[in-house]
Amino acid sequence: MSLQKILFFISALGINSGLFAQESILDKLKDNASPTSGTITIHQDIRLDKLIGRPRSAQESNGEQIVQKISGFRVQVYAGNNSKQARSEAYKIGTEVQELFPELQVYTQFISPRWLCRVGDYRTIEEADVVMRQLKATGMFKEISIVRSFILLN
Repeated sequence: MSLQKILFFISALGINSGLFAQESILDKLKDNASPTSGTITIHQDIRLDKLIGRPRSAQESNGEQIVQKISGFRVQVYAGNNSKQARSEAYKIGTEVQELFPELQVYTQFISPRWLCRVGDYRTIEEADVVMRQLKATGMFKEISIVRSFILLN
């Protein structure tokens, strides 16, 4: 077996087992060295640990900020065009939402070709619907809808 095939196999195992195990395959390779086996030295970018599913506690012990994203829902309260006026409006609406509902996370961003203001990180459409109804009840926001988005896990 060539070195490239072995490295591919090790990385594939790391991706699959790293998602479910407490430690990654790379940690197991380092820890399972015995006097009769060879030495394995792995040189890799630290960002690869995140890609292969390194345990959350191990990353937090390094003092890193962990951001995990999954597919979910957000409530969109504004969608404009790509003008400066749309940018100002998106941030203005984001501030208004934050004043009315300080517990909600507001995301104002440019996703070509529009400025968007979205609220919350919801795993289910039902959770997003509750917040959408609260926002509609204020009567302050015209364009409210639920959209699929990558959300941040807490």
